[in-house]
Amino acid sequence: MAQGKRPELVGGGLVRSLGGWSAVKALRKVGAYMKGDERILGGGDFVESILAKAKEDLELKYRLKAEGYDFDKVVGRVSDLMGLERDEVLSPGKYKKVVEARSVVCYWAMREIGISQGVLAKKFSISQPAISMAVKRGEQVVNRNNFLLFDT
Repeated sequence: MAQGKRPELVGGGLVRSLGGWSAVKALRKVGAYMKGDERILGGGDFVESILAKAKEDLELKYRLKAEGYDFDKVVGRVSDLMGLERDEVLSPGKYKKVVEARSVVCYWAMREIGISQGVLAKKFSISQPAISMAVKRGEQVVNRNNFLLFDT
């Protein structure tokens, strides 16, 4: 703050990464266009890759919802993958396999389906921080076992 307003820190995304509006206008004059988004700092290629990934994630969420994926379907998939009954997956307890199953449910429900931590906390009767830890643990279980939410 002692340095005051600095021109290299003004503007956003593409404008800043190219060095200002004059650089953007110069590129346009020669017919070169770069993807820009003021929410993302970086060059055009980086911005495009981030936006493409975000679009993929959004399309996957829509596809899963269209195919009827909801909390109950995720629980069913996890119970099948882990060889547990649905009631076991949803039951409280500290048995390793059950904790892992609930964690996978939390991970897929939140990251793939888009269910909020608050909703999951109510469904499992645990705190939001516990859901956050379960999501991290679930990601590890999914990656370690190469689990897929749906068959491709």
